[in-house]
Amino acid sequence: MSVMTSGNKIKSSLDIKSSIKRIAYQVYENNVDESSLVIAGIGKRGTKLAVLLGDILKTISALNLIFVTLEMDKSNPRDTVKSSQPLEEFKEHSIVIVDDVLNTGSTLIYAVNYFLQIPVKQINTAVMVNRNHKKFPIKADFKGISLSTSLNDHVRVVLEGDESGIYLS
Repeated sequence: MSVMTSGNKIKSSLDIKSSIKRIAYQVYENNVDESSLVIAGIGKRGTKLAVLLGDILKTISALNLIFVTLEMDKSNPRDTVKSSQPLEEFKEHSIVIVDDVLNTGSTLIYAVNYFLQIPVKQINTAVMVNRNHKKFPIKADFKGISLSTSLNDHVRVVLEGDESGIYLS
């Protein structure tokens, strides 16, 4: 097993695909009256998950999907949010913010704060793993799995390749 995927595999590639499909249906159900939807992935892994989610949404809905990547310093996200597209383009849209793991909630809350600079219809959050260690008043509206882990545990989501899965070490 490589360094990247060391630890106990707690979800397989098939489990992840099933979770993404379920989340896609939940997102669509929540946005069934919308004509378009902004899907904002946080960093590389959040963006990869957002694309996988969008791939399924394209097959089950007629939503016009607008993809955006949010880059931020995850250790200090307060003032470091940068978008791959101008913020003004998302006015009056519904938005789903996507990340791989919800740890303390700081990344998600600052991503939400970024979008609150403009008027939006609604903001929801989607994560593959909710670790239940929140320090901020934010929740995952759509999640693949909830894990009650210790703060010392490390959770890694691998979304592509032969070793895709969720690992706990």
